[in-house]
Amino acid sequence: MASFLDRLMHRDPDALPKNVRVDRALDLVADGAQLVDVREQSEWRSGHAPQARHIPLAKLANEARRLKQDVPVVVMCATGSRSKAAAAQLRSMGYQATSLTGGLAAWRMAGGSVR
Repeated sequence: MASFLDRLMHRDPDALPKNVRVDRALDLVADGAQLVDVREQSEWRSGHAPQARHIPLAKLANEARRLKQDVPVVVMCATGSRSKAAAAQLRSMGYQATSLTGGLAAWRMAGGSVR
């Protein structure tokens, strides 16, 4: 049930925050969220989360249609900078998207699998 303040501010209490820490990202992905890696091809080849979809940031506008609109999206990059921009772009297109703070480095340090 939404709080009075949430209703007053027109906030959706179930909406994802703009950014999430790695522990929350891992939980979201385990619960079925889509994981999108927006790094460049050479970065992707150097290692990526096995469940991630690779959509470089420059191609996101044209390739977002590959994502399910009704499933949350966690966006990752190397450090979290590009993923912030990508998550904002996806939100503007109607996706429920959040950026992984710390990127792939945080993912690895938290025990997220990388191949």
